[in-house]
Amino acid sequence: MDIEAGDALVEKIKPLARATRRPGADALLGGFGAFFDAKAAGYRDALLVASTDGVGTKLLVAIAANRHDAVGIDLVAMSVNDLVVQGAEPLFFLDYFASGRLELGVAERVIVGIARGCRIAGCALVGGETAEMPGMYAPGHYDLAGFAVGAVERKRALTGASVKPGDAVLGIASSGVHSNGFSLVRRIVADAGVGYGDPAPFAPSTTLGEALLEPTRIYVKPLLKALRAKGWRAGGIKALAHVTGGGIVENLPRVLPSGTTAAIDARAWKLPSVFQWLRRQGGVADAEMLRTFNCGIGMIAVAAEKDAEAVMKALGRAGETVRRIGAIEKSRGKEPAAVVSHTAEAWGVAGGGG
Repeated sequence: MDIEAGDALVEKIKPLARATRRPGADALLGGFGAFFDAKAAGYRDALLVASTDGVGTKLLVAIAANRHDAVGIDLVAMSVNDLVVQGAEPLFFLDYFASGRLELGVAERVIVGIARGCRIAGCALVGGETAEMPGMYAPGHYDLAGFAVGAVERKRALTGASVKPGDAVLGIASSGVHSNGFSLVRRIVADAGVGYGDPAPFAPSTTLGEALLEPTRIYVKPLLKALRAKGWRAGGIKALAHVTGGGIVENLPRVLPSGTTAAIDARAWKLPSVFQWLRRQGGVADAEMLRTFNCGIGMIAVAAEKDAEAVMKALGRAGETVRRIGAIEKSRGKEPAAVVSHTAEAWGVAGGGG
């Protein structure tokens, strides 16, 4: 381990961490652990919610394109978005950065992105671990893991238990591919014979690497603002689902009660150009697209029909693009499910239909 390089990185990180201070955490680095004062953050009867995630093989695209800032935002997004779907406010975040040999410039760029993601989410970067493990990673390669803890007042926790047939399903737009499906993305890119520094076939004004590395959207502040909004029926949002690996069809059922199905109509939104290209170039069947990618919907909200319009307006005022994409129906089976129809009509026949 290059102790001097590690110490130099810590010194560079300190001002980044200080910039993420929030009530309850002073974001000072250097101790063996970090305290968080939930009372100072305004909580009385808090439930703590914890989440951990990584960025996956999107890191290989960042390494190939030599663009390392955005993946730090991805790292934060993947965990904090999983907290807010339970109604929780992210409080603090820790990161783990591992490589065969610490490259100070690369590590700093990654952590700049992590700090930026924490500021977007409103949580404090309170610490982390930088591991140098020769022989474990190929030269120039690294891996990331993130850990977030949030809190929600017990009476405001979102469980999805009150979801019932007739409720509206609202889709909130993604910023791109986010951080799932990159093993397939990289295979499609390799087969297409295009480089990450070349103009993106679906967005010629930017490079392919820049387009694919667009960071995962962090939905925390808009969703918390909508959940806490005055002037519309309290509890209007009954459930939230973060659309990650498994897509809509596997993530939405996780927040639905037994005996219900989400009927989703693909005609309700436009498939973004990056997914159109991946589908066409890779010959990816629609069922596989829906299991692998977010397909333009990064977060889903379920609301009572009478509250749906108010929820959409609240999210729109908070800066989100929201569409009504379906409804909750009674299921014939016990296991909850999500069914997406009319993909061939909405997306065209290339890629296998559906």
